[in-house]
Amino acid sequence: MQNKYAAGMFGQKLAEECLTAKKWTIVERNYRTRSGEIDLIAIDGEYLVFVEVKYRRSLAFGEPPEAVTAAKRETIRSVAESYLYEMYEKSAEGESAMPAPNCRFDVISVYDPPGGNRVIEHITDAF
Repeated sequence: MQNKYAAGMFGQKLAEECLTAKKWTIVERNYRTRSGEIDLIAIDGEYLVFVEVKYRRSLAFGEPPEAVTAAKRETIRSVAESYLYEMYEKSAEGESAMPAPNCRFDVISVYDPPGGNRVIEHITDAF
């Protein structure tokens, strides 16, 4: 990979392929607010799932899921609240509001060592 951004996008592409193979529907990619970003937002049955993707080529700085720190989880929750407000509660102004769906937060860990075997781990309801 040439740079951190390209590596992250590659990991996100692998994660998305993993989810679509499970018949999930991807509804947003890289949803951004002032406070942060959510990599993927998808539908899994009755759940709206906010997915954080962590991609690593080396374990020198720890396992990929270890990078989802308490601060990162709080940022993701905050961005998810903004998304839910925008998509569900905001529509209540002048219209009947759609009920907010059941939500959860998943992490997809991609470990892709040079010349090694790629490992993709999907952690459901991670936090």
